[in-house]
Amino acid sequence: MGEQSKLAYARKAVWEHLNGQEKQEVMNIGEDYKGFLARAKTERELAVLIKEFAEKRGFVPLDACSEPVKPGDKIYRVVRGKSVLMAVAGEQPLSEGANVIGAHVDSPRLDLKVHPLCEDEGLALLKTHYYGGIKKYHWLALPLALHGVIYRRDGSGVGVNIGEDVRDPVFTISDLLPHLAKDQMEKKLTEAFPGESLRALCGSLPVEDKALKNRVKENILRLLHDKYGIEEEDLVSAELELVPAIPPRDVGFDESMVGAYGQDDRACAYAQLRGLAGVTRPLRTAVAIFADKEEIGSVGNTGMQSSMFADFMAELLEKTAGRFNELALRRSLNASRGLSADVSAALDPGFAETAEKDNTARLGCGVVLTKYTGSRGKSGCNDAHAEFLSRVIGRFNERKVIWQTGELGKVDQGGGGTIAYMMAAHGMDVVDCGVGLLGMHSPFEVSHKADLFMMIRGCEAFWSD
Repeated sequence: MGEQSKLAYARKAVWEHLNGQEKQEVMNIGEDYKGFLARAKTERELAVLIKEFAEKRGFVPLDACSEPVKPGDKIYRVVRGKSVLMAVAGEQPLSEGANVIGAHVDSPRLDLKVHPLCEDEGLALLKTHYYGGIKKYHWLALPLALHGVIYRRDGSGVGVNIGEDVRDPVFTISDLLPHLAKDQMEKKLTEAFPGESLRALCGSLPVEDKALKNRVKENILRLLHDKYGIEEEDLVSAELELVPAIPPRDVGFDESMVGAYGQDDRACAYAQLRGLAGVTRPLRTAVAIFADKEEIGSVGNTGMQSSMFADFMAELLEKTAGRFNELALRRSLNASRGLSADVSAALDPGFAETAEKDNTARLGCGVVLTKYTGSRGKSGCNDAHAEFLSRVIGRFNERKVIWQTGELGKVDQGGGGTIAYMMAAHGMDVVDCGVGLLGMHSPFEVSHKADLFMMIRGCEAFWSD
């Protein structure tokens, strides 16, 4: 076996290129990251966490800025409690463009239906509607926690978080025992677990009044009224989500990896948040987007297809330049450069047949640059221009950001998309850049701590360009 040619591209394992201090930093970041994931299992919770992070570091709400925004000023905006935009004003006029990194803050989950509570055969159940792309069988026989918000008739809201504390009860969707699963196991996976069957157990005790119908459901309603002051009608407008009641954990004897729910895309959200904390007075304005609804098409007024990003940039332009016009905004967006910070699929040796190995990312080999996403004939992708991708690679090399390339499986196998093409719709150059995962969209995704370290460094490098 000969030596590697000096002209050939060689993928690097991050750990082998770190000094002792950096290796310790990788492990320290892993601990902080697990705490971040534990506190933010929904988009609302993450928005609160990002706001806290921003205000502790001197960021102020954009709407509260009465004075002109100067280089080094730190700005943020929370959009309807679910999306967040942040910026550090640069030395150059914003009309000359910004460096923009965008991640998403929502993850696949089970939402409660509008009328969720029912009783069947003496058991109280919660009806669900899955959100985003899931394998439905992943969500059976799993401890689940209930997160969200309920608004009462008087307009007051109350937060719900049940199942995360070890003293809390949890919820679960029971599976069929293998002894009786002959017919089930002969079906296709897509047919064996109908969406309507994803009903979570939430109680079994009846009220004492035997004259009442649905006595177990009635007991649950009374418990909810006693604890939260709500009636069943209040559940109609509630936003309640079932997520895995599993804390983030180290994975492996060497504790090199993190296993947790929601790392798509909170791994990248965390990295860009940490990266932005180190930006003080950039040459070009540094902008971070934390967008909702990516898993269902980036729709709605908190998704990337909404006007929230352009609105933020328009107001920021007015407050930095002292005036605003539509042409200046368009020029600013067109001159901007972007990273779509989203996770990628890392090669899983157990399912290697789904990947084309020369063009697939590996855990522990740095940030993943993905020139194009989409499916099959690149449908729905951004496809970064050669000039821009080369620029990003050059910047990463200068700043010792270890990177690799990857794509989402074999050409005809499947595919997926990110917010890259929506960012590019404003005229800016964009490329996908993120952390590789195993088990993406499962209740327990796995990332590598060294990749997260490099993603933070990559965000810092991009914003300093």
